[in-house]
Amino acid sequence: MKRKLKKIALVFFLVFVAIQFYQPKQNISNSFDIGKNFANNYNVPPSVLNSLQIACYDCHSNNTKYLWYDYIQPARIFVETHISDGKKELNFNEFGSYSNRKQQSELEAISKQIKSGDMPLSSYTLLHHDAILNEAQKQEIITWINSINENNSLSEN
Repeated sequence: MKRKLKKIALVFFLVFVAIQFYQPKQNISNSFDIGKNFANNYNVPPSVLNSLQIACYDCHSNNTKYLWYDYIQPARIFVETHISDGKKELNFNEFGSYSNRKQQSELEAISKQIKSGDMPLSSYTLLHHDAILNEAQKQEIITWINSINENNSLSEN
């Protein structure tokens, strides 16, 4: 029985070592269109931008700050899946390329998801404690988004 357990442990160890060689492409871009960047399309207060960058940009931009454990499989696959899914929903580096209607929709979605606590994901904040938004940060972001939406609805009339 002990021999069988040793063989199983050895197989698991070898598989673990082997999958370390699979490293998906990193979400790091040295070039991006400044005109499309979220912060260049809106007058974002520095504190709001800082909160968004810390809590959102790793999964919702073209640049992720990887931590040491983000390079260990199978965690790396999990991280890359989150990034890919996040960028499909919202990419702050591509925000300016969205239509005005989509931009407004995305701003409303950000506000709604922050209010409800759906974002940032608890699976992300589990290891990235600095991404947890406190109530003051949440309120500041929501208030700023509401002011943007009010200004846009007034300009449409």
